[in-house]
Amino acid sequence: MFEQTFKNIDDILHKDAGCGSELDYVEQTSWILFLKYLDDLEKDRATAAELTGKSYTPIIDKEYQWSVWAMPKITSPNGGGREEVLDHHNALTGDDLTDFVNNKLFPYLKKFKLSAESADTIEYKIGEIFSELKNRIQSGYNLREVINRIDELRFRTHAEKHEMSHLYEDKIKNMGNAGRNGGEYYTPRPLITTIVKVVDPKIGDKIYDGAVGSAGFLCEAFSYLNKPGLSTKDWETLQKRTFYGKEKKSLAYIIGIMNMIFHGVEAPNIIHTNTLAENLADIQEKDRYDVVLANPPFGGKERAEVQQNFPIKTGETASLFLQHFIKILKAGGRAGVVIKNTFLSNTDSATVAIRKTLLENCNLHTVLDLPGGTFTGAGVKTVVLFFEKGKPTQKVWFYQLNLDRNLGKTNPLNENDLADFVALQKTFADSDNSWTVNVANIDQNTFDLSVKNPNKKEVVRLRLPHDILEEMKALDEESAEILEAIKSLI
Repeated sequence: MFEQTFKNIDDILHKDAGCGSELDYVEQTSWILFLKYLDDLEKDRATAAELTGKSYTPIIDKEYQWSVWAMPKITSPNGGGREEVLDHHNALTGDDLTDFVNNKLFPYLKKFKLSAESADTIEYKIGEIFSELKNRIQSGYNLREVINRIDELRFRTHAEKHEMSHLYEDKIKNMGNAGRNGGEYYTPRPLITTIVKVVDPKIGDKIYDGAVGSAGFLCEAFSYLNKPGLSTKDWETLQKRTFYGKEKKSLAYIIGIMNMIFHGVEAPNIIHTNTLAENLADIQEKDRYDVVLANPPFGGKERAEVQQNFPIKTGETASLFLQHFIKILKAGGRAGVVIKNTFLSNTDSATVAIRKTLLENCNLHTVLDLPGGTFTGAGVKTVVLFFEKGKPTQKVWFYQLNLDRNLGKTNPLNENDLADFVALQKTFADSDNSWTVNVANIDQNTFDLSVKNPNKKEVVRLRLPHDILEEMKALDEESAEILEAIKSLI
């Protein structure tokens, strides 16, 4: 049911002059979805208060409530019964609707950031979201159609919220496939699930992603910890004192908050800030975390003033993030971090110094080497570093993921692909795809950790006669063209 609604919304936004891409569709769907979610949340809270004989004061003032400005309804006869339908006389549309949204609704919702009691409240998140966003839907008639569609969605039962979280995740995935650095928004879910399994967070751990993007790691960690039979105290710990993130880009920040809300975290501790603008020297014990899960952006070139915040200066964004993660982990803290595979072998002085720091200050116990195509649309090959802070590395266990197919948009990574890695990693067992390197035996000047599988037998693939003939034909045609070109010059 929900899936068709999302498709219909995209079709409407596709016609609107203010929305030019999948990224705009997600952004604009998100703020309207959020207000519908908020309306259902308020209804649930009012019902719960009524059952205990208490009164409930709504978060949103009457004229800004969904049922007043977005979907005023009247009861209408329907066959033998009655149903609630849109009150077309009182429902805003066209310019009246866009004027109300742009000039009244958004300014009203922005103010919550100033009036909220603290940053870990839903009120504060309302203020933050509407401070960062603006309505890009130019046609009030298109906006009316989208609102009507979103009103069909429900967030009341666990099953509805579960379906919504999956659909929202699919939208983020599509956005990730839409180019414009989409990989920043989406890390393949099977990879995240596997990283969370290996790091194995516990209730009471403070879990952090300093490049939170669409919050895939935090959502998956929440699902991993949110087991049936949790005590009220554990539930409150998961809601308020477990998941922390930072995000620099406005759209990713909004999507990260929305994604966590749909997965069941009511007021996510995600801050809109540039993580790398913080000076490493200023990080104190109270700022540290038990677990880091992250896929920081690769390849960006950070400005000189940002590099000044780090003991090892480099323009490579991922290398700065890695320094940040090492520093912000508590002693004994665990991490799973995705990074370009060239980090293991690059010989520039900054990368060598960071590798040395990592090996000396942390136990880099596992490196997962991923095949090309793991990240749709991104040409880079990546590895996952698993490490624990507080003791130096003596041995590194490598696992090279060798698949019998090419990964891509229509053939993505799945959890079964990684099952062998998860099973062998528990005991750091050797296999055709895994081996252990003693740090004492690597080059002590470069600390090169290149992935060189000593157990992999080179397979000589014999080409089919048909392929050989096709190539000969192509070469003959190419030779004929060259000869013709030479003749014309003589």
